[in-house]
Amino acid sequence: MTDAPPVIEPGTSEAHGDLHTLRFTLRLPHPVPRVWAAVASSGGLRGWLAAADPFEPRMGGAITLRWLNTDQEGRATVASGTVTAWDVERVAEYTLEGLRGRIRFHLEPPRGDHVLLRFTNEFRGDDELRLDCLAGWHDHFRYLVDALDGYPADWSKWTPVRWAGLREEYVAADQRSPGSL
Repeated sequence: MTDAPPVIEPGTSEAHGDLHTLRFTLRLPHPVPRVWAAVASSGGLRGWLAAADPFEPRMGGAITLRWLNTDQEGRATVASGTVTAWDVERVAEYTLEGLRGRIRFHLEPPRGDHVLLRFTNEFRGDDELRLDCLAGWHDHFRYLVDALDGYPADWSKWTPVRWAGLREEYVAADQRSPGSL
């Protein structure tokens, strides 16, 4: 008997100067419409990532994400931008101003009992920001898994403890294999 693959694979990254590309793959045991709603609707995004208002679900539509957790200094992140790719139940891409950059959710057709969600984030910044973002996305994807299972995030109880632990894991992995994350 083999172990099932992890729901959230560790994120990977590559850098070209200060341009970073992060990638995550998630195997989600839910139907495509449910996963799509979580990554491509205002109500779905709120349950695991950020409040989305405005959110115009169409190519060229406006989007503003307001993270409901805070950074290490207690500040909430707000990023506005545009929907830069939209293919219903397949691709949702948001290009945001500032540090968040381009975020893309690509759903692949069901494979057995799960949907494959491929996530990409491109942004400019230093190596510390890269590690922060790897941990941050991994943490939010844990919230996504919970939200899909019927337990949306209770942001009033959020603390940076889990994120900090994930960041330490990414730092350790990066030190073992520099440049390979």
